[in-house]
Amino acid sequence: MRSKFILLLLSIVLFLSSCTKIKDIFIKPTPREVYSREFPDNDPTFAKWESEFNKSINDSLKINLPYSETVHLFPEEMYIYSYNTELKIGEVINIEVGLDSINARIFIDLYRQEEDTANSYEFVERNEPEDRHFEYAVEESGVYKIIIQPVISLQSRFSMIAYIMPSYLFPVAGKTNSAIQSFWGAPRDGGSRSHEGIDIFAARGTPVVATTDGWVSSTGDRGLGGKQVWLRSGLLSGKSLYYAHLDSVAVSMLMQVNAGDTLGFVGNTGNARTTSPHLHFGIYTGSGAVDPLPFVYMREKPQMTLPDEDASKNTVVVSSATANLRLSASTNTKIIGEAQSGDTLQLLGSTDSII
Repeated sequence: MRSKFILLLLSIVLFLSSCTKIKDIFIKPTPREVYSREFPDNDPTFAKWESEFNKSINDSLKINLPYSETVHLFPEEMYIYSYNTELKIGEVINIEVGLDSINARIFIDLYRQEEDTANSYEFVERNEPEDRHFEYAVEESGVYKIIIQPVISLQSRFSMIAYIMPSYLFPVAGKTNSAIQSFWGAPRDGGSRSHEGIDIFAARGTPVVATTDGWVSSTGDRGLGGKQVWLRSGLLSGKSLYYAHLDSVAVSMLMQVNAGDTLGFVGNTGNARTTSPHLHFGIYTGSGAVDPLPFVYMREKPQMTLPDEDASKNTVVVSSATANLRLSASTNTKIIGEAQSGDTLQLLGSTDSII
């Protein structure tokens, strides 16, 4: 009888366990919810870890990208890093974390500030805690919040870099940012209209390439743009990419192309007849034209370095009469506190990224 009772209990436990797995298939839990299962209900340590995350929503350092930070993590501390930064549609934000421990997990969450509400943020994207590289293609310009939180009791040297990369290739082969000589919003026709694109100057006949995969929705020789190609990057939510003033066109309508394929060659057709050869490049969404510069502006990835092994540098003693504590790494930003001579401050992170 006792054996049957034990078997019944085991069956119930296995059934409940399988129910959790089945439920997870239909209602995918967040990585934080999965992590909570490693702790007993109402565990005070995990409750504090959650509380630190909730507080970080309204307590952030203002940064410009690229940005890097290093520090030593100790198991008795509840480390969390929260940053506000501005991002533009077309940019791809990358966040990379370096740790000593191979198996250490870290949570990265991205939020966007809701319009006209300084202290309200909506969730955008998160990483899997085992992934130390987070990447997100910005779909809407605005202020974003990055929150980075290690698991509880992690001891490790810690380093992070946050940087921007373009979502598209540069549209003129062999050229870089310096070839852009006219930007979004510049006045045209005596100020009666503004420039809805960027102009990239190059020698006549320089290949103009597809900046992303897509299909050719239109070609022709007409209007202000002269010889032109329209490239569609997707069906429903895609964008229309406009290549104008071409010397000649190398593709035909409805052709499928891959990023890097030649669409045509730099020229000065249309209303560019009196200017040097260049490509006018524009991007259009369902809401109209958008600045194409963030989509193609070439950037260098910063280097990541871990802090040295001297963990004593995690504290700083104030040697001046007073020390201002500011909202960001700049003497031009808001003072949020003040330390006195002789005060010992805990160093939560060190950066060379000065605004």
